[in-house]
Amino acid sequence: MDNINDVKLTPMGDSNFVKPLRMHYTQNGVEKIWDLIKIHDSVSIIIYNTTRKVLVFVKQFRPAVYFAAVPDQDRELKIDTNKYPAENGITIELCAGIVDKNIPLEEVARIEVLEECGYDVPVSNLERIISYRSGIGVCGDIQTVFYAEVTDNMKVGKGGGNLEEGEFIELVEMTVAEAKKYLEKDTVRSPGGFLFALLWFFQNKSTI
Repeated sequence: MDNINDVKLTPMGDSNFVKPLRMHYTQNGVEKIWDLIKIHDSVSIIIYNTTRKVLVFVKQFRPAVYFAAVPDQDRELKIDTNKYPAENGITIELCAGIVDKNIPLEEVARIEVLEECGYDVPVSNLERIISYRSGIGVCGDIQTVFYAEVTDNMKVGKGGGNLEEGEFIELVEMTVAEAKKYLEKDTVRSPGGFLFALLWFFQNKSTI
């Protein structure tokens, strides 16, 4: 996962995932513009393994996080990966995925748990928590959060993501105590939705 090299920056052409746009509008008689990005909606899943009493997360390299960790003066056509190692872009997150098929969100979530974490979770085991707007400054997409309890007996694969799509994902397991300690850090490489999910779990499933 951290074997990253030959990092180059180029202008973006057509994309199946991101479409930049500029919105022109008038607010209270004032003409304004706002640059935004159209992206897919998504699902994320809080996974708790009741057999070993651990939360199951994913770890992966995120190019945007890596890019943001490189100072402006070093964001040239090629980034020095010796000076800025891949670990600067590796995050800990919930199991998640984009909604790019016309199927129920619960089924999208089930597929993501299987592909990324290796657990075969029945749709009936998925508890829908909330849908919220993510990235409100640039995209405003909807992410729907689910909660699923799994057991070791439901583990049917090693996970790791869809290799055909170029995914390289590692599983991270934390006890409740370890997850609480993670939240005590001043800075973490995790998205806001992940932090919300942990707080939701602590508040609503604390008797586990």
